[in-house]
Amino acid sequence: MARSLFLLLAAALCSNAATVSYDFNVTWVAANPDAAYRRNSIGINGQWPLPAIDVTKGDRVVVNVNNQLETESTSLHFHGIYMNGTNHMDGPTGVTQCEIPPGSSFTYNFTVDQPGTYWYHSHNRGQYPDGLRGPFIVRDPDSPFKDDYDEEVVLTFSDWYHDRIPDLMKSFISVTNPTGAEPVPNAALMNDTQNLTFQMSPGRRYMFRLINVGAFAAQYVWFEGHTMRVVEVDGVYTEPADAERIYMTAAQRYSVIITAKNDTASNYAFVGSMDQDLFDTIPSGLNNNVTGWLVYNPQNGLLPALAIGDYDPFDDFTLVPQDGEKLYDHVDHSITLDMKMDNLGDGANYAFFNDVTYVEPKVPTLYTVLSTGNNATDPRIYGGNTNSFILEKDEVVEIILNNNDPGKHPFHLHGHAFQAVVRSEEEAGAYVSNETFPQTPMRRDTILVRPNGNIVLRFKADNPGVWLFHCHIEWHVASGLIATMIEAPLDLQSSLGNNIPADHWRACAAAGTPTQGNAAGNTKDYLDLTGENKSPGPLPSGFEAKGIVALVFSCIAAVLGMAAIAWYGMAPLTSGEKSQQQRVSQVPQGRSAQIGVMPLAIAAKREQKMASRTDLVAEMEREKTGGMTMVEQRRTSRGSSNMLDARGSSRGSSHMLETRRSSRGSEQMLEGRRSSRGVME
Repeated sequence: MARSLFLLLAAALCSNAATVSYDFNVTWVAANPDAAYRRNSIGINGQWPLPAIDVTKGDRVVVNVNNQLETESTSLHFHGIYMNGTNHMDGPTGVTQCEIPPGSSFTYNFTVDQPGTYWYHSHNRGQYPDGLRGPFIVRDPDSPFKDDYDEEVVLTFSDWYHDRIPDLMKSFISVTNPTGAEPVPNAALMNDTQNLTFQMSPGRRYMFRLINVGAFAAQYVWFEGHTMRVVEVDGVYTEPADAERIYMTAAQRYSVIITAKNDTASNYAFVGSMDQDLFDTIPSGLNNNVTGWLVYNPQNGLLPALAIGDYDPFDDFTLVPQDGEKLYDHVDHSITLDMKMDNLGDGANYAFFNDVTYVEPKVPTLYTVLSTGNNATDPRIYGGNTNSFILEKDEVVEIILNNNDPGKHPFHLHGHAFQAVVRSEEEAGAYVSNETFPQTPMRRDTILVRPNGNIVLRFKADNPGVWLFHCHIEWHVASGLIATMIEAPLDLQSSLGNNIPADHWRACAAAGTPTQGNAAGNTKDYLDLTGENKSPGPLPSGFEAKGIVALVFSCIAAVLGMAAIAWYGMAPLTSGEKSQQQRVSQVPQGRSAQIGVMPLAIAAKREQKMASRTDLVAEMEREKTGGMTMVEQRRTSRGSSNMLDARGSSRGSSHMLETRRSSRGSEQMLEGRRSSRGVME
């Protein structure tokens, strides 16, 4: 009887599920969302902003991607979707698939069994800040909050750059940027525009799905005159919690319920304010705010947002999952990741876990798992620059992350939501195992670690696949702040081995990417990594960021100086110079002093007089200072400081770095960082 009821319920669920298909032709589209600069953005089907993927829990989602970008490859990642049983649809290039070259097509096909607020974006070469990102909403007919609101509203927040990402990336990962200062956005956007308005009906209840689709900037978000009731974070229902202001890092999501006022006399601003603490410099004229309005009465004006003096946001660590999942109190596998930013031998700044910066392997990691048999459990075959960890099926995994950097970092885990069991305050240093853990910890897929602080995360390895763990600041993804979790690789071979679609292989062939063997493409000796992709070598001993700057600019100055001398020396004489040369050649011997050419005898006499005067002055100084001249005193006190300090303390260039994050590579706190968080008008 029970079996019959189960089968009947399963059949009913299947009958309600649908297949929802999207055809995405990825193209360039002109855009000017901040009304300040028109540029090409990556659009879909000739449009930007992009369409939302909007489905219901249990639906099968099919996204047919055709890359028409002409000069750029692409991919799509569906952020927060666990991809149970379909790891090959997760999207990051070099990890679960090959890039989709221009002119190629690729189909993503997966089932969503998790309701909530998600988003999709390119996961290829830092591409999504050029516009390839949009909302992904999974509706839930059985939501525990379905009776608590009348209408849903999707509201995205993002930063925006006027320059294209490939151009910014060249200058970011460069010897000319040894401190790793990230490009600062030109503007903030709300639903990919500014000055957004939303019509409110008195007494009506709205659930706003808030998504930060930005590349870099976290945003403080608030609605003037209204309280937000948090009911979901990152696809996880929570016990309701009231908040006046929330802090939303790149990639985080919140669902909040707001009840409209009954009084329609006033309109109210709602604001997204980029966190300036993330920026190494604050460009002149930058408005870090984007403002919209809840409109109750269109006849009344839209007043500017009120200035606030306190940005203290709601603490998401206090949230309690609505399902009541208890703490994983027994850990089977603990992984410690010490992160830092530092320079390598090419002079550029990179990001590291345990002194290893991520470099994409020649063979996508999933394909290495599927083609190496029992060797797939050996982390060495995945390369020396992938930060790979092998996880066993169903073990409880703990990630301890120590942030040895004075910046904030949002970390995201693919394939899972994790329990956040520890998050330290700023400057706490490395994690020490003496914490009292929450018994029902907050659960989400993206979490902030504070400057020079730490976090501890736990999850159950119940989803075989290759899953990235990385900072979701896109500049840091590009600079290597990535680890690879290879979960139950032998189970993955059994479930997925022969199920990779043909169009996935065709994309690899079109891109010229090998699909078998270890990280180097070796199919005979899996421990032979000859030819693998590697990071640049280490810096010469003693060099630091300031030294690199001093050396670079000294070389530039020397080259420019030599070029100027050569140009002047090789240039033809002017008419005035020719005339003077002719007069000099015609002057009788002994008359040279009359036209400014000093005879050697006179020059010698003047030199003797100057020497005598110098001796006299020196003697007077000795009498005043007890036997040592002022010049001699300065030389003694300086010692050998006139020599170039190879460790980068050259005084000639240090003034250029006062507003840069000199701690990256020298581990000193930023002197010029602005701590003020005031609202910019």
